[in-house]
Amino acid sequence: MTDHPLAIGVLGGMGPAATIDFMAKVLRHSQRGAAREQDNVRVIADSNPALPDRNAAIAGTGPSPAPALAAMARGLAAAGAGVLAMPCNAAHAFADAVRAATPLPFVHLIDEAVAAVRRRHPEARRIGVLAVAGAAEAKLYERALDAAGLTAVTPDDAARAAFMDAIWQIKRGELDVGTAGVRATAHHLLDQGAEIIIAGCTEVPLVIADGELPVPLIDATDVLAERTVAYARGEWGRGA
Repeated sequence: MTDHPLAIGVLGGMGPAATIDFMAKVLRHSQRGAAREQDNVRVIADSNPALPDRNAAIAGTGPSPAPALAAMARGLAAAGAGVLAMPCNAAHAFADAVRAATPLPFVHLIDEAVAAVRRRHPEARRIGVLAVAGAAEAKLYERALDAAGLTAVTPDDAARAAFMDAIWQIKRGELDVGTAGVRATAHHLLDQGAEIIIAGCTEVPLVIADGELPVPLIDATDVLAERTVAYARGEWGRGA
């Protein structure tokens, strides 16, 4: 562990509750290596809900968030961030714009979630993905899983539409209704033979946790938090 950990810059607001969840998980992982309050990692967050809708941008029906994401990255770098993380899966369709904006290292949510699947469940081959329409259209998880020799199990069109409705409900704070929709989609993936499920939308861990489904759930938000703290502390080679 380095004596002077890097400050973590968070490109957030997509959505706001998911950003708060990510920061809480950063704190939990930070506390594991902290003997006192001052030993926790520094976090600099830009939570900007006004960013253009990622799903619409990927579908070609709305403006790209890439310029705003690049500006956020530069702002975080100027504020003292030493490593960047973005707790939004669909926004990773624009990760190149974030990487190009500064020379800071960027911890990639999708890649780290897939790596966690391989580390924790090396026997699994069919991986269910709970992801929004934009992430699915950009094939973010499908490509990463295929590169790892794994098969992505995804919802059909009707189940995807129902899942999107549930995510918008969660974003509005209607957690009870949204939870039912997320669970229904998860069981749809189980019916298709998913051996593991990735919470590939940062709203999913707000309403469902590992141990609540018949198969393991990989919380991509938590993986990102764990890996970003490890990077900030110079412990990149470690991780669950």
